[in-house]
Amino acid sequence: VISIEESAFKYCNSLRELVIPSSVTSVGESAFSGCDSLRELVIPSSVTNIGEYAFSGCKSLQELVIPSSVTSIGKNAFGLCSSLRELVIPSSVTSIGEDAFWGCSSLRELAIPSSVTSIAKAAFSGCKSLQELVIPPSVTSIGEDAFKYCSSLRELVIPSSVTSIGRFAFSGCYSLRELVIQSSAISIGDAAFWGNSLSSIIVPKGQAKKYRVIFGSESCDPTKVKEIDS
Repeated sequence: VISIEESAFKYCNSLRELVIPSSVTSVGESAFSGCDSLRELVIPSSVTNIGEYAFSGCKSLQELVIPSSVTSIGKNAFGLCSSLRELVIPSSVTSIGEDAFWGCSSLRELAIPSSVTSIAKAAFSGCKSLQELVIPPSVTSIGEDAFKYCSSLRELVIPSSVTSIGRFAFSGCYSLRELVIQSSAISIGDAAFWGNSLSSIIVPKGQAKKYRVIFGSESCDPTKVKEIDS
């Protein structure tokens, strides 16, 4: 067996443990979608691609180690894995699809590897337990709704590599207090930070006026915008 075909084990509700053999190189679309009793999952180092909706709705899955052979994670691949607490994304991954981890409401920490250059639409939306987020300096764009309703996120650093933040990207991050934007040339979409309780917004030297206008339209207090000391 070199691939697990589309919908092969979809809605196998009694499946609790799964070891994918080391001959498998790809997991097809919706292959294990809706296996809501699945608690343990071992993905071998032979797998390079995890297809769309592959493990979507595996709501009992608590830990996930993605092997360093994987280069792409498909759309909604782990969406609504609501018990997932620990997630390791290896540096081999260059592409994380739309909605890839949306609704992973138990996930607390996330480090995006430096191999990733863009964060897709709604990739981590609804990860309401997420408290720590590290965005690497390789990322140039953050998609629409990317971290929407990550309501436990308290601090955020946007690296200087980021040139665009999509609409509603961080809206509904109600616990977000401290924001550091290191980029002086960035496009911020409508309501990207709407509904947040920001008490500190740090921006590059000479950029305060521009960002006060932006955050004034985001229902944030523009007087909280300060420039980085240098």
